[in-house]
Amino acid sequence: MSSSGAGAWIGGARKTERGSEEGDLHSMEIGWPTDVQHVAHVTFDRFHGFLGLPVEFEPEVPRTAPSASAKVFGVSTKSMQCSYDSRGNSVPTILLQMQKRLYELGGLQTEGIFRITPDNSQEEHVRDMLNRGILPQETGVHCLAGLIKAWFRELPAGVLDTLSSEEVMQCKTEEACSQLAKHLPATEAALLDWAINLMADVVQDEQHNKMNAQNVATVFAPNMTQMADPLNALMYAVQVMNFLRLMILKTLKDRKATSKASSAPQGAKQNSTTTNCVYVNSDSVCGSTKSQN
Repeated sequence: MSSSGAGAWIGGARKTERGSEEGDLHSMEIGWPTDVQHVAHVTFDRFHGFLGLPVEFEPEVPRTAPSASAKVFGVSTKSMQCSYDSRGNSVPTILLQMQKRLYELGGLQTEGIFRITPDNSQEEHVRDMLNRGILPQETGVHCLAGLIKAWFRELPAGVLDTLSSEEVMQCKTEEACSQLAKHLPATEAALLDWAINLMADVVQDEQHNKMNAQNVATVFAPNMTQMADPLNALMYAVQVMNFLRLMILKTLKDRKATSKASSAPQGAKQNSTTTNCVYVNSDSVCGSTKSQN
């Protein structure tokens, strides 16, 4: 259309050079919609960053989270993917995977478990695969046990390092050790609780694996703390061993008490209100028991 004509068509209305129809033009303009929501479902993964982010935003966000680590050994738990164990402890998923495989392969019934040194070549191979996120099917029980100890040993800071050596040395009873463990930070407390229950599982099968509380505590103790001086580390390991041994024994006693309470006759349960309220999760059950008493 020639510019010398009556005018140009804009927005469906002809605008003349004199602008006589300018008012009509403004009334016909289409504005932006209001009350619009742009919904995007985004998942954050420690190892892959943001998943499901709109394409136009992806260049602005790194694909890998800054704190994520591709390794599973020698790194802080803060940079690792964690899951909850049966007791509600948040621990690295790799530990739970190795524990599950160890149990499936009959590791708890294997003589000398956690004491016998695994084959170095196999351990290095499995370690490399674990750093790639793969747990090989052919992994042996002694290799798994050795890697669990190595995981604790190679932490940037030992699980018990926040406790002073004097505090650990003064723990002479099971109750004293249990109270001292409560002073650990949340992350270390969860790791210790997971490890103690793993050790207790081993000791419960002592008749098969020949590993009592002292044996298991002895092989785990050097992996729970870090000291620069080898001589001091050796001396302190003896105190840590005693600490772990007492914690294992207390855990086994607590399990036995819980088992007895849960298997007690109904009449005996009704005669003990406190026992019922501790071992029965339902408030209504506790209430009905009290009324029967």
